[in-house]
Amino acid sequence: MVSIFHKVHRTEGREILAVCDKELAGQSLKEGELVFEVSEGFYRENQISEPKLRKLLHRFDNINLIGNKTVEIAIEEKIVAEENVMQIQGVKHVQIFKI
Repeated sequence: MVSIFHKVHRTEGREILAVCDKELAGQSLKEGELVFEVSEGFYRENQISEPKLRKLLHRFDNINLIGNKTVEIAIEEKIVAEENVMQIQGVKHVQIFKI
């Protein structure tokens, strides 16, 4: 079973879906000068299953994903293309903004 955390942020009439692989919550990733904090406050509110994540990805226009499992699910769902994914310390990350 895939362990995934997610949180929905609501600001100024917009919603952002934040998702991370469970084991990344609270960690810092470093790649050269870049430091990426996988903040539990930003990503961790509810634990969800892979099928639920697949449904959620299609409901949001703004999405922030960190984690190899999480990003692979988004690629499989055709939410993002592999060439638009960056890696930080070997961990996949993508931000999606639909206009």
